[in-house]
Amino acid sequence: MKITIKTLLLTSALAFVTGPALAQSQGDLTFGIGIGSVNPKSGNGTVAGVEADIASDEAITLTLEYFIRDNIGIELLAATPFEHDISLPGVGNASTKHLPPTLSVNYHFTNASPWKPYVGIGVNYTTFFEEDFGAANLELDDSFGLSAQVGVDYKVSESGWIRANVRWFDIDTDVSLNGADIGEAEIDPFLFGVAYVHKF
Repeated sequence: MKITIKTLLLTSALAFVTGPALAQSQGDLTFGIGIGSVNPKSGNGTVAGVEADIASDEAITLTLEYFIRDNIGIELLAATPFEHDISLPGVGNASTKHLPPTLSVNYHFTNASPWKPYVGIGVNYTTFFEEDFGAANLELDDSFGLSAQVGVDYKVSESGWIRANVRWFDIDTDVSLNGADIGEAEIDPFLFGVAYVHKF
């Protein structure tokens, strides 16, 4: 994970210093479709008296970005549901699905290269559903938190880019079992993504 982040940052830095050119213009609209892998941090808090371990998962990601100024876009991230296995050692195994809609403000750097780096910050809303813990009623509360991202686009046509990015989400959720509070899950995942982005 550290190598991936360093690679993206280095690529962004190299692209930035290659010279001035316009990346995106005010009024542009882009749509992206790709694959994202959500990777929760190690150690996901104490749930039911034990250390929870939440597994990774992959899903289809969708983005829509409108440029309110040259190089500055408002982006909405959506996805098909992610599903995570939850291990509670000595207690049992559970699972849940979630959707992570995120609204971000992105800044796309200008340069004369086909590589276009960008950074963004936003707000994430995560909703959990279809929790499963056998016959017990497991519930994970929805979460609001900050989100940040860094990425780079590679131009493949006049209106198309291949995008690679890394996002981080602040996701903490209260967990209850049969109506009783049993702890807080600290997920705080990275989302590693690859997508095709088209400008209309």
